[in-house]
Amino acid sequence: GVVRGLTVNALNTSVDQFLNIPYAEPPVGSLRFAKPVPLKEPLKEIIDGTETGNSCYQTVNDFIGNLTLSEDCLVLNVWTPHVRSNTSSKDSPLKPVMFWIHGGGLLTGSSFQYQYNGSALAAHDVVVVSINYRLAQFGFLYGGDDRAPGNQGFYDQLLALKWVSENIHKFGGDRDQITIFGESAGSWSVSVQILSPLSKGLFKRAIMESGAHMFNKDRDIRTKSEVLGDAKNLAKHFNCSENEWLECLQKVDENDLKNVIMATTMATIDTEYLPVSTHTAFETLKFNKDLDLMAGVAAHEGSLILYSVLQHIPQNITESEFTKLAQSFDSFFHDLNATAITDFYLDNVNKTDPEQVKWALYDLYGDLFITCPTYQFAKNYATHPGAGSVYFYEITYTRSNKQDPQYDVSHGAELDFVFGLPQIYPDKRDTDYDRKFSLEVMKMWTDFAKYG
Repeated sequence: GVVRGLTVNALNTSVDQFLNIPYAEPPVGSLRFAKPVPLKEPLKEIIDGTETGNSCYQTVNDFIGNLTLSEDCLVLNVWTPHVRSNTSSKDSPLKPVMFWIHGGGLLTGSSFQYQYNGSALAAHDVVVVSINYRLAQFGFLYGGDDRAPGNQGFYDQLLALKWVSENIHKFGGDRDQITIFGESAGSWSVSVQILSPLSKGLFKRAIMESGAHMFNKDRDIRTKSEVLGDAKNLAKHFNCSENEWLECLQKVDENDLKNVIMATTMATIDTEYLPVSTHTAFETLKFNKDLDLMAGVAAHEGSLILYSVLQHIPQNITESEFTKLAQSFDSFFHDLNATAITDFYLDNVNKTDPEQVKWALYDLYGDLFITCPTYQFAKNYATHPGAGSVYFYEITYTRSNKQDPQYDVSHGAELDFVFGLPQIYPDKRDTDYDRKFSLEVMKMWTDFAKYG
């Protein structure tokens, strides 16, 4: 097919932008919950790549903005400095590709969020691709067989990667120089692609911004039987019969289905996509080796996330409430010793100052959920023979318009800088330092994609 794009200007560079290119058949009807199916035939008509399209079903929040939602959402976007360049494409070398996977807890998010405009990165002489993948129950419901294999959202990412491998040369991109990168659940996704035998050979480098699928050594967050139980409970909610619950869920109206929150949305282990746990994969060397890896975290990962998870932290939080909350995290992280944790995190903290106790709680949650998994994953990767270059960063600065003492430098602090938002969506509160720092970060990220 032919795609019609737009030329946009970013950092005094002309960048060609192609939005909303389908990479799979719409995952509807009997394909709901199934692996994505590649497009059967090229789309004959011209694809209009000048407008944004559908985002995958989710509960929308303020960060994400105003999106059009549909099950028919498996599309990708491309930004390239190449297509309309004056030299003939035969003469100009293909450029490294950066493949973006958005975050949002595997529950929310879209490649059409303005924060993920790839034009400023593409102005650094790389081709940028961003993708939509199925979320929540549409993307992660596990039914125990091929009709709902679990990890559908990861299969979507894989199919999009295969599409890029087959087609990106037409946009001036080099299929042998693909860097996958993502933040939060996008970073979990990157770690899953590093672990999965299915994505072997499809990318050369990876950037993990705050998140890795690497939790308790002895127990996954959700076992296969628990995830199957979650799916059957969802079917019960819609009065499906026990024998034909999956067919029944495939027929539930999409609007009704999207309005129910499933217990957890996580990777399912012991499946084709993820045959073994992360720890076992590292112990038995069953992961995609010889990649270059850059991983990192923000200084206070826990503040923003825990605030959004709990909504309400006791105003005058005490030591005993700290312990109680630490204990409550056990249902997700498993085998936590709340007393030892309290002793460790409240050591050197004035326990009568609720503000200090609250920040200790933020740090605990950030360590459990983001910082330790990301660091452990990178460290495990780095210590195996055959690993490429491995880097680890900590971001300790946040954009001026986001500087809120309530959260400090929190989850996602790097995003505005990575995508050059101070340049392409300036804010009157931006300082010279914000703009310079953003250029530095973009250079680091794109240099990594070029040279490792």
